Amino acid sequence: MTPQNVVIVGGGIMGGDIAIIFAAGSWNVHVMSPSQKTRDALPARIEAGLKKLGAPAANAANVKTFPRLEDIPWKEVQLVVEAVTEDLPLKQKIFQALERLALPDIPFASNTSNFPIGEIGKPLTTRSRLTGLHFWMPAHLVPLVEVVSAEATDPKVAEGLVEIMRKLGKAPIWVKKDIPGFVGNRIQHAMMREALYLIADGVVSPEGVDTAVRYGFGFRFIACGPIMQKEMSGWDTNFFVASALYPHLHAEKGPPALLKHMVAQGHLGMKTKQGFWQWSDESIAQEKNRIEKALQAGMEILRAGVAQEK
Repeated sequence: MTPQNVVIVGGGIMGGDIAIIFAAGSWNVHVMSPSQKTRDALPARIEAGLKKLGAPAANAANVKTFPRLEDIPWKEVQLVVEAVTEDLPLKQKIFQALERLALPDIPFASNTSNFPIGEIGKPLTTRSRLTGLHFWMPAHLVPLVEVVSAEATDPKVAEGLVEIMRKLGKAPIWVKKDIPGFVGNRIQHAMMREALYLIADGVVSPEGVDTAVRYGFGFRFIACGPIMQKEMSGWDTNFFVASALYPHLHAEKGPPALLKHMVAQGHLGMKTKQGFWQWSDESIAQEKNRIEKALQAGMEILRAGVAQEK
């Protein structure tokens, strides 16, 4: 039987977007949030998200909200996704409650980007059914989903979630080891470390970093990833360049003092209206709208590429 009922624990930024993904795939979605404000805001978010994905508006009716886990019709549920605040004791407590409520063969998944899946599952007696299911913001628009196996995870559970994500139109990868940062964040932060130190060292401006990525190697990534790109250019070239360049790359164990100073000053970006750039409510809305439209256009390019591959 194809799973068609999912419980999402948490209806905030990530939980709401994850609900949109499942609703677009015609699943019945049960969202649990103790916040009345969050539950009241969810229907409008679902409708707007479905519209952006080109999914039937009627699918919004498949999303139900609940103030307590105990109120959910658990006998109908085939998958649980946790998307609450990054608080390890809270996540462990939730999964312990889920273990008491859900049927014993139902897969559990955590959207954490911070904690090892094995640590989250430590208190459980059924650790074999727990995986990571790491979506990227905004979850309903960014295709990548990382399905993460802990040491105790049953490989069949992970493989099943990869297939579910693929059917929902995502681009899943199976992360077979429960390592810090999984795959995407490790690659992303390796780049970010070098970028921040280049700014701190006075080599380039923040605008220059973004231009180099967006219009240089980042521009190519929508067509092919870094491994395929080197398949084309040749691994011999990569070997010789890496041998010469790697000794000069930053390998510090922490972020530069520049970033520490920004955080101490409360210069956190859009959330405080000051980061590397100054922000207003109007400029924030304009930039987020531009980025969302670019992501949607990029998704169409990727879909066309997938169709050609087939």
